[in-house]
Amino acid sequence: MNLSDSRTAGQPPRRISAMEAVLAHLRAAIERGEYAVGDKLPSEAELCRTLEISRPVLREALRALQTMGLTVSKTGKGTFVVANTVEDPTFGDYAASDLLEVRRHVEIPVAGYAAVRRTPENLDHLAHLLDRMERETDTTAWVAMDTLFHLAVAEAAQNPVFRRVIEEIRDALARQSAFLNELGGRREQSNREHRAIVEALIDGSELDATDAMAHHLDRVETTLTDIVRPGHTSTTTEGGPER
Repeated sequence: MNLSDSRTAGQPPRRISAMEAVLAHLRAAIERGEYAVGDKLPSEAELCRTLEISRPVLREALRALQTMGLTVSKTGKGTFVVANTVEDPTFGDYAASDLLEVRRHVEIPVAGYAAVRRTPENLDHLAHLLDRMERETDTTAWVAMDTLFHLAVAEAAQNPVFRRVIEEIRDALARQSAFLNELGGRREQSNREHRAIVEALIDGSELDATDAMAHHLDRVETTLTDIVRPGHTSTTTEGGPER
């Protein structure tokens, strides 16, 4: 498998996982037309054999292709190509662009309200959650806490409607978080952004809190853009596919 190494001037390279390498290979094949719209991808067994990868790695890559909107998986039938370019990834019931638009209109002002309304209990909960996230190394566990963090900020705003809105998109947030961590290496950067939000809430600064949340969502959008437009992403491969 030919795994490319693309770099962006002025940015340090990020080492990619075996799954990302497989995803890049399959995505490029679809975009080049090797698999046309309507075509069925080879079976998992055949792909594992030809690409020399494990089935768990392949399945993660296939899930990412589906999230990107390039393929659909049909139980008992296989995986079929439905598009040859990535337009707007989908997380659960919501497209990434729709999700981000709502998050900007809800979570930025919510952070401002939280800065002036938060209680000592809210701050203790957020600080404890943030400490756990910064120590966590398991992506699945971190993603679960990521959604809890955003719920906790909404709770600190002391308006149950805000929490209800975040609850409604919670599954999509978790799917997006996992996607960004798997393909964009977002965890450490996100931890820093979360800490800036918490520090603003501790200071009781509405302006700093809204700025910190806006910056966080800006970085989410940038990472999504880099994934959708891989020429903008700075990466190097890490050890090739998992056997």
